[in-house]
Amino acid sequence: MNTPDASPSTHGLPAGVREAYDRHLSTLHTGARAWARRSVQERIDILDRIKDGLMEVADDWVDASCRGKQIPEGSPLRGEEWISGPYAFMATCNQLIATLSGMEDRAFLSSLPSRTLPNGQLAVAVAPHTVWDRLLLSGVRAEVWMAPGITRRDLPEHTASAYAVPPDDREGRVALVLGAGNINAIAPMDCLHKLFTELHVVLLKLNPINDYLAPFLEKAFAPLVQHGALRIVTGDGEAGAYLCEHPKVDEIHTTGSEHTHDLIVWGQGEEARRNRAAGTPRLHKRITSELGAVCPTIVVPGPWTEADLLFQAEQIATQKMHNSGFNCVACQTLVLPADWEHTDRLLQEVQRIIAHMPPRGLYYPGAAKRLEQFEKDARSVTSITRSGNQPFLLAEPPTPDAIEADDEEVFGPAMSVVRLPGTGEAFLKAAIAFSNDRLHGTLGANILIAPKTLEALGRDHFETLIADLRYGAIAVNAWTGLNFLMPQCTWGAFPGHTLDDVQSGIGVVHNTWMFDRPERTVVYAPFRPFPRNTLHGGLTLLPRPPWFITNRRAPQLGRLLTRFLYRPSPAKVPAIFAQALQG
Repeated sequence: MNTPDASPSTHGLPAGVREAYDRHLSTLHTGARAWARRSVQERIDILDRIKDGLMEVADDWVDASCRGKQIPEGSPLRGEEWISGPYAFMATCNQLIATLSGMEDRAFLSSLPSRTLPNGQLAVAVAPHTVWDRLLLSGVRAEVWMAPGITRRDLPEHTASAYAVPPDDREGRVALVLGAGNINAIAPMDCLHKLFTELHVVLLKLNPINDYLAPFLEKAFAPLVQHGALRIVTGDGEAGAYLCEHPKVDEIHTTGSEHTHDLIVWGQGEEARRNRAAGTPRLHKRITSELGAVCPTIVVPGPWTEADLLFQAEQIATQKMHNSGFNCVACQTLVLPADWEHTDRLLQEVQRIIAHMPPRGLYYPGAAKRLEQFEKDARSVTSITRSGNQPFLLAEPPTPDAIEADDEEVFGPAMSVVRLPGTGEAFLKAAIAFSNDRLHGTLGANILIAPKTLEALGRDHFETLIADLRYGAIAVNAWTGLNFLMPQCTWGAFPGHTLDDVQSGIGVVHNTWMFDRPERTVVYAPFRPFPRNTLHGGLTLLPRPPWFITNRRAPQLGRLLTRFLYRPSPAKVPAIFAQALQG
């Protein structure tokens, strides 16, 4: 383990706070080897106990989240806190148990179909995997595209490598996880990845924005705390700096902004300039990260009906305004076809939905200032009045080359629109090139395309085209937020970023099938919801997905889905579908 003798700077922290942090890290340092050597069955038992603790605190967790995020009592937006909180956490526990249950000789891989893509890459189907996947996410499928060169034959050699080391040879490491302040499942899911995929012990420092989660996570994670494998602390930026530099921290994982990452790696001001010029980071530790991006949604022109326009407008509005726009994978730039007869109608409907969405406050610090700067810098900004809400800002520059928001993530209720010429393949190629070359970051990209348009292109050719789209998560007729909610998907930037040019980060998390060399995850969903999709001869999806900001029954669905994941049972399915049909 990386444990030099040097002590970290005190960063002005009170002595009692430093001493508490030091005690936690000493405990973790001492217990790291024992945790790394625990058996697979012990890990499964711990995950089962975590599920018990999580279910006990789930209702209170959601209530606290809604208070912290200024979501009024009775608002349908409370469903966001179920789905992106306890539900996602519970799903991760289940998926890890499934993997660990087949860990011997990587037997779990035998249940995962795979195929060779037109470009020669291996794609492994990670969802649906169970009958429950097929029921609850009907029509949704996900594939992890492996790095070029990985074949089905050698996939086991590139899966769950931490478990390939004989238990008696494992030494263990201490990982510092710097939690995100926006989505409340991020921090616990990151911890589970470090603990169960990489076999590290973890010190989790919660973000001050949502440190109200501490008592709920302490309860849910109690088995890990008891085993000396996890400690949870709170604190500000000075606390984070102290912990990053601590000699008993072997590696760091951070979720947040590129600016915060660079402060950790290079420092600030003159120190940062010197370090960058010399290529000498401040910390000689492994640093992984999941950072934001200017994420695009590409709308491919085609034969859309009025009902298609209405449904996909809800999809786009959700991609932008879920969690009030405070998502690293929110749609930041809507890429529309300039010559399509439906472009103006679609954009008008998106604006209408956003204008009438339920009220909530701007809970994330600095949002008002960022929106003010966006309005100042962008061109042709329209301010859309929203009852009980901060106005929504829509910027549409006169030409694609004039877009001003291409290198700065707008963390809040604002979005840019760009129109590109062309139809069919020509448009899609232009949109992919624009997204790759003009938009900063590589976290997630969405593509909306009608079945007839996709059929005309051909699936193989379509996949050849999107293979050039350099994003770690791609969603076809869905939002990449679904990639996040399905922990069997990988979550992180497209490979290739460096500490010096980190963009959307380095490494992946979630990835509960424990692939060592994934390139990206692609999620596919039906273009039309139930029942219209059935009428067109396709697979079905719930009438309105529970994560849509327009779903009126989202809180009830979120609670029922979380309880279902806790203890799946056919008896629980009718109540879920009864709520879904009313959404």
